[in-house]
Amino acid sequence: MLAIKNAVIVMKDHIIPDGVILMDNGVILDFGKKAAIPQGAEVMDAQGLFAGPGLVDIHTHADGETYFHEDPEKCSRTLLAHGVTSVLPALYNNFNKDEYLAHIEIIDKAVKAGKCPNIAGYYMEGPYLNPNFGCERETNPWRGEIKRGDYMEIVERVKHTARVWCVAPEREGILEFVKDVKSVMPGAVFSVAHSEASPQQIEDLMPYGLRIATHHTNATGTAEYFPECRGVCVDETVNYNSEIYAELICDRMGIHVHPYMQRLIRKIKGRDRLILISDAFVADGSPIPGCEEAFDINFDRSGEIAGSKMTLDIACQNIMIHTGCSVCDAFHYASYNPSRAVQMTDIGEIRKGNKANLILVDGSFTVKKVILKGEIFQ
Repeated sequence: MLAIKNAVIVMKDHIIPDGVILMDNGVILDFGKKAAIPQGAEVMDAQGLFAGPGLVDIHTHADGETYFHEDPEKCSRTLLAHGVTSVLPALYNNFNKDEYLAHIEIIDKAVKAGKCPNIAGYYMEGPYLNPNFGCERETNPWRGEIKRGDYMEIVERVKHTARVWCVAPEREGILEFVKDVKSVMPGAVFSVAHSEASPQQIEDLMPYGLRIATHHTNATGTAEYFPECRGVCVDETVNYNSEIYAELICDRMGIHVHPYMQRLIRKIKGRDRLILISDAFVADGSPIPGCEEAFDINFDRSGEIAGSKMTLDIACQNIMIHTGCSVCDAFHYASYNPSRAVQMTDIGEIRKGNKANLILVDGSFTVKKVILKGEIFQ
């Protein structure tokens, strides 16, 4: 048994100072001010640090320098050291069919060998997005007609592991793809991504499980302007529909999402529909003028933004700076909301019976200790 004492316990909507958390056999047994520490338990003194649920990154391709499909064990350990106790490696639409299958095999093999204890499934950022959006779009092999024979082997391969499928609702034939995924994976969650879909096209897919907006305000259609009237696009549709979670990439300089926009989205979407992601990628392009100090994001060789170099704890630090939100809020955006969006209800919250995935952070959200399934990560 492991006990944490002298912790500021971070709950969904409040904190418990001078608290105790008890865990055994990988689950949380009890917590609070009055939780008694049994004799013989291993005791960790939090020394006043915040104790919150482990971070849940549902959308990242890499650890900032290496892709998951290149070295899943390295990526897993790097993220775990930064407090990410659950992660969904993202597989991108610049992979062709054979590459998708090969990369899935590499990651699956590492997971089955017990080398990646925080990998909790896949985030399928493709294959059928809008080829006019996103980094490295010139290499997108999925521009053509949507055909069942091209995608069903991929769907079958990840039917037990994929948690999110990204789609561009405007793609001709996308409904057939969505229905085929649902026939194999009834609980599949869909996300609008790399898209210029109309509100109606997005809302038509909501009954099938569309409930997330991939990196909200990035790689989305530009609102058209009519005489004296601003049009609407993906961003407005996501903001309007309270059921849709909005992913945000919060980098240091606010390049992916301007700090004012972060504050606006936070106000519109409310506390329960904002998800922090890292969307870490690997690219070696030069920064565009004015972004030379953007050390936590990538650029591809054409000058496009190409995801981040962040881990999710850094995104938490950044959103606290840009919006003034609290440590409690940051945990909500980076633990509770993402876990609920992808239907992992036994993590993301300090609750009796939940997995004992916890992290200790200071007031600036610097990770000091990581606990995975009740064991202290070294």
